[in-house]
Amino acid sequence: MVMASRRSLALGLLFGLLSCYASVVPSVASSDGFLQCLSAAMPKQLLYTQGSPSFTSVLASSIRNAKFSTPGTVRPLFIVTPTNASHVQAAVVCGRRHDVRVRVRSGGHDYEGLSYRSERREAFAVVDLANLRSVRVDREAATAWVDSGATLGELFYAISQASKQLAFPAGLCPTIGVGGHLSGGGFGMLLRKYGLAADNVLDATLVDANGELVDKQVMGPDVFWAIRGGGGGGSFGIVLSWKVKLVPVPPTVTLFTVLKSADEGAVRMLTRWQQVAPALPEDIFITVRLHKQVARFQSMYLGTCDALLPLMGSRFPELGVNRTHCKEMTWIQSVPYIYLGPTAAVEDILNRTTSSTPFSKATSDYVRQAIAEDVWAEIFARFAKPEDGLMIMDPYGAKMSSLPETATPFPHRGGVLYNIQYMNFWSAATDGSAQTRWLRDMYAFMEPHVSKNPRGAYVNYRDLDLGQNVVVGNVTSYQAGRVWGEKYYGGNFQRLAMTKAIADPTDYFRNEQSIPPFSE
Repeated sequence: MVMASRRSLALGLLFGLLSCYASVVPSVASSDGFLQCLSAAMPKQLLYTQGSPSFTSVLASSIRNAKFSTPGTVRPLFIVTPTNASHVQAAVVCGRRHDVRVRVRSGGHDYEGLSYRSERREAFAVVDLANLRSVRVDREAATAWVDSGATLGELFYAISQASKQLAFPAGLCPTIGVGGHLSGGGFGMLLRKYGLAADNVLDATLVDANGELVDKQVMGPDVFWAIRGGGGGGSFGIVLSWKVKLVPVPPTVTLFTVLKSADEGAVRMLTRWQQVAPALPEDIFITVRLHKQVARFQSMYLGTCDALLPLMGSRFPELGVNRTHCKEMTWIQSVPYIYLGPTAAVEDILNRTTSSTPFSKATSDYVRQAIAEDVWAEIFARFAKPEDGLMIMDPYGAKMSSLPETATPFPHRGGVLYNIQYMNFWSAATDGSAQTRWLRDMYAFMEPHVSKNPRGAYVNYRDLDLGQNVVVGNVTSYQAGRVWGEKYYGGNFQRLAMTKAIADPTDYFRNEQSIPPFSE
């Protein structure tokens, strides 16, 4: 009731202001009308046009892929940097009134840049949530409210300030925005113990397609289900904040890293890993990164080295883990250690910028049947050239296998052994053709060895090569969307589309891989 009354009051004031303004200053063109409409509802210093002196720097502030900083990139007409919910409501109301769509950016890590650029020419604005980044931790309840514009690093740090034995199961990179991460599912080293980040969402506040501010109770169970893994930031509205469940971690966690080359038996180790890692107890997570014909096994164990060594000795002795490999620390210390390196301090995870912005391309797969050793030998041979990329493999099982495919839109649960992320990087000194060719050739080679009907993919490793939306009569085609949508969401795609048809029937929130409204 409190949320509903606040929503009605805020929306009433907003519509009153905008209606008054519209009656005085009629719009000449849609873009001019949008800017005039917004200027009446929020401070002008929070709005940037392409002619603003700071437009380029604000746009570039969280672009994580240099491929989308080139002159040919279709950029937004405006950037809106709200500082409260009413500003976001105004962006939606004004956008709908003046035919300017909005895209939503929290951290800018979208692999295809769809939160701030378009594949085709269109009039759109970016709602950049970087100013909405507060984190409010309730240690006693073991919950937190976190704004979508906060980074994972800011969330983790705030949790650690409240308690050293609480954590949140999310990704490794501290500059990832909370909004996009949770909207796609989100996972990290606590995946096998506690599931996805989205599995641990308790409530949310959302600006819907009508510009109304709603919570879990008001948005209803279908929309609340959809935003937790269904790419809610680009399809169902703009999620402003999330209430998340914090999870217990022990005082000490243990990390280890073991490198194995082909000559040191890496092929045999990988063949064994894919059978062992998904079946290990939930307290241990062993990820593998394959690059330049070296397999890097990295693990986090929720406990001490003394407890870890007998487990590894009995379940995975081939890897040869011993006490010299162990690095004991707190969970919060593991965050910078894993991603930034052993010399990084906990405070470094608060840095919202990155030291470099390379050109990159990625895609993903899911493996349900163990890959044969001779195939692994062939895979290794594909990492011999300088332009060859990398593969990151994350084991599932444990908590991930215990939840049904329909628990959230993320369907990759029981029966999945591990996820594969294929990535490649290049600099401005090359056109990237060799690197992208390697990626596509590797993806084609892997087809017989990965999931089928559909060939699964993870939406937070977004890849437009899997398919793009087709707009028919100003509404995204459901049938065309199935081409890529069922890869990300499996049988959940239809429910997502049916929810979209109710929550946003005119398809206002739209991009190249947004959920289309359902149609027969």
